[in-house]
Amino acid sequence: MIDQELQELFDYTDTLIKELVEDGTNEEVHHTIEHHFSSEDFNALEQAAVTAFKMGLEVEEPEEAELEDGTKVFAFDIVTEQALEAEIINDEVKAMYELAKKCKIDYDGWGTYFEE
Repeated sequence: MIDQELQELFDYTDTLIKELVEDGTNEEVHHTIEHHFSSEDFNALEQAAVTAFKMGLEVEEPEEAELEDGTKVFAFDIVTEQALEAEIINDEVKAMYELAKKCKIDYDGWGTYFEE
């Protein structure tokens, strides 16, 4: 059974892909997918980044960010290139979600760019 948080991430995938297609993104090309991670604990975030790197994933440098409520967090992205297909992206989402849970950091979903 899929937990509620993971199901919400899957629903987001469906919505974002639908919106991109409606806006005319090029479905024939791979899209840059950025999976977002954050934590108030830099050491936990750094360990997650090292774990992801050891898994062969492309990890961007951690940086400090500020949430809307003023809370300081540390964040990094894992970047992949994928077809704009929900099944493929949701497989990644599940892996990223599990990585975040294992490392006790937050997985903040994913984003991409419009492709012409």
